[in-house]
This record gives sequence, C-alpha cells and structure tokens, in this order.
Amino acid sequence: MKSLKDKVAVVAGATRGTGRGIACALGEAGAIVYCTGRSTRENRKAREKGKKTNAFDLANRPETIEETAEMVTVRGGLGIHVQVDHTDEEQVKKLFARVKKEQGKLDILVNDIWGGDELTEWKPLWKHSLQKGMLMIERAVNTHIITSHYAIPLMIETGSGLIVEVTDGNHFGYRGSFFYDLVKTSVIRLAFLQATELKKHKITALAITPGFIRSEAMLDYFGVTEENWRDAVKKRPDFGESETPLYVGRAVAALAADKKVFKKTGRVYSVWDIGPEYGFTDIDGRQPDMRPWFEKNMPNFKWKICDETFYEYWGS
Repeated sequence: MKSLKDKVAVVAGATRGTGRGIACALGEAGAIVYCTGRSTRENRKAREKGKKTNAFDLANRPETIEETAEMVTVRGGLGIHVQVDHTDEEQVKKLFARVKKEQGKLDILVNDIWGGDELTEWKPLWKHSLQKGMLMIERAVNTHIITSHYAIPLMIETGSGLIVEVTDGNHFGYRGSFFYDLVKTSVIRLAFLQATELKKHKITALAITPGFIRSEAMLDYFGVTEENWRDAVKKRPDFGESETPLYVGRAVAALAADKKVFKKTGRVYSVWDIGPEYGFTDIDGRQPDMRPWFEKNMPNFKWKICDETFYEYWGS
C-alpha cells in the first residue's frame, strides 16, 4: 500500500546506514524523497586513491547518495539526490528553497546526520580527544539545528508535518563515551524542544532509536553480508537481535502514515516498541528486540526510560 504517495520527505544523512534505510522505507510507501549527504559518485572517485583503514572509515566507504536515491525509486517512490554538507548553512538554505520550488511543500523531515563513528573514543571526557568531541557536536547536533531551522518554515506553510530526530537509545543510561552520550541525548532534547515550539502549528516532532543496526559498515566489520549475517552471532551473541536499517525506516514510514501521530509529539520511541504497535516487520519477518537479551545478560544495565514523567516535568 502506497500510504505516503505524493508526500514529500527530506532525509538528511541518507548516504548509508539508518538514513538509507529510512529513505528506502519511505520509498516503499510511495513518497518523494530528497536524499542528502556529502558522498557522491564524483567525489567517491576522487577518494578511491585513498587507503581504506577500517569498516568505519566513512571517508573511504563506497556508498553514495545517488545509490540511495535509486533504491528509493526502485522501491516505488521517487528518489532525488542532493549533495549537501549540513554544517554549511547556505547549502541547507538552498536545499529547502529547491524543495519549495519543485514540490511546493514539505511533509516529512528526518534528521539523521551523524558522521561521528570515526570521532568516537570510548573514553571519559578527560581522556577523549577534545578536537574530535567538539567536531562530533558540530556534525551531529549543530547540523540538526541548522536543518530544522530552514525546514520548519516550509512545514508551517504546508500546515502540517513530521520531524524525526534519529538517536541511539531511549534511556538515561550512560552510553559509554562522554561526547557520544551528549550528542545522542541532545538529539532527544531537540525533538522535545521542536515539539514544544510547534505545538500550536500541529507539527509533530519526535525522536526514534533503532536497535542493533546491521549497517553496511557493521556487516563489513564482522566480515559478513546480509545473506549470512548470522555467522557473526558466534562472535557477538547480541548480534542475533540485530536489525536491518530498513526496519527503523518502516517505523518512520508507519509514523508518517499515522493520522494521529501528533499524540506522540515530543517524546522518544524505540523501533522495538513501534514495530509491534503498527504491525510491520523487518525484511525477514522478524521484530527484533534487544531488551530480553540485555535483561538476561546485562542485569545491572540501568535501563531508565525517558518516560512521561520526564516530559511532564520538563514541559511544566
């Protein structure tokens, strides 16, 4: 069912991983999807002379925004690739001017700009590279703010809209690194702030977290493909509850198609809860859920959910 036919979406950070999965799922539902990112086929050729150091060396990964846009179209939507560095305000401004000129509206914005894998050090603040940490904030928080700043006026003109902030985790627990935790928690707060300011416009803003994503980089890291990914479970038992990027994409598509989604504004949701609620599955028919694994194998993990009490307190 093409439940999002004629809907216009911008997926900021759609080159690979979660962003690509979300763009493809919106395509499945029939949406027009602008796929943005920095990696294009042209600059990929220029980087081919560089040496790939590891799976998470994103500067040397092969994925491009053109490929993502083509995948969107193959799945039934219309994929449009646009090279955008979301740290550059002028480029972001031009992006939404183009969307307005070509489509006249914007229905869905997904803020999935990240670029922090190669910057993350699993160390406390005083041992973490300050340069890398501050760059992570610029890439993964400032970019979301800049993008929403230019997208929101177009949504207000449209009279409705959905803003999705992609994070990691829906809990208060420490995520293993000062800057990583700061960024992922800040993204949840961005959803709440936008929801608060857009409440009178009936524009929904929320955050969503995937589970253990089988991204292109993660598959390469374990030396497997999507076809034989279960071979990696021997190395990492929790990988058995991993999911494809398309699963969180289907969560976003389901939320975008929900006429009562405004009831969810301002909060953070997990794909393992959204899947059963809306009834969609991953490509293999499963609904992966990391919680049982954590409860069994990591009983001391502080899984304090960002619940309604939190939002009622901060929203008072």
